Amino acid sequence: MSMDLRVAAYAVVTDDDGRLLLARWTEGRRVAWTMPGGGLEPGESPEDAVRRELREETGYTVKVGELLGIHSRVIPAGRRVQKAAEPLHTLRIVYRAEVTGGKLRFETGGSTDMAEWFPVKAVAELQRVRLVDIAMRMAGIL
Repeated sequence: MSMDLRVAAYAVVTDDDGRLLLARWTEGRRVAWTMPGGGLEPGESPEDAVRRELREETGYTVKVGELLGIHSRVIPAGRRVQKAAEPLHTLRIVYRAEVTGGKLRFETGGSTDMAEWFPVKAVAELQRVRLVDIAMRMAGIL
């Protein structure tokens, strides 16, 4: 059986107050908060992808830290955001990262429209994608 493969890299970023940095994803079936990050470009390393995506989505430059885990999921063809004939296999590589520069600003013309810091307790109240909880568990903060 043939299927599309998408490899993406995301970062768990917290600040000195223990808040978590999230980006608001607008391309799904509903607007929802997600981990900052995204798909690798051809030939791009996951670490480079995390740095690029964080800069695009949040305005911050980050130092990529430890690899927390890899989450594998197959999305059936009928459940894909863009209707497709084939299922999608997503591999999501999750790192720890820390802000080293830049300042919070929102992406324009991308798949996210804003980014924000949230106290960990507040995350439970958010409309969010499952990846948020998966990444928080990997980081030991859930």
